Amino acid sequence: VQLVESGGGLVHTGGSLTLSCAASKLTYHEISWFRQAPGKEREGVSCISSRDRSTWYADSVKGRFTMTRDNANKTVVYLQMNNLQPDDTAVYYCGLGVVQSSSWYIAPIYDCWGQGTQVTVAS
Repeated sequence: VQLVESGGGLVHTGGSLTLSCAASKLTYHEISWFRQAPGKEREGVSCISSRDRSTWYADSVKGRFTMTRDNANKTVVYLQMNNLQPDDTAVYYCGLGVVQSSSWYIAPIYDCWGQGTQVTVAS
């Protein structure tokens, strides 16, 4: 399975962006968003369950970011990011794996990753 992210860009503080992640084929694995800033480890942002569309979020983005799956094309997921802050600046990746609510944020357990899309929030 290949993953392709899109939608990154440059916004100012308080702005919004919507990222997309398209999988090359339908899979029943979970898809998650991670981000990695320069000099930092890859951190989990959000995850959506393939079974019941439950979503999980990092505390740092709760209330600002929303992850959804396209109803018509289940191979596409989105990350709506509102009220962006400079600390949100990073390369955002989507990852595919068999994960649970207790482990979705652990990057090494994912099977594959997209190439990433840059999000830059200017103050």
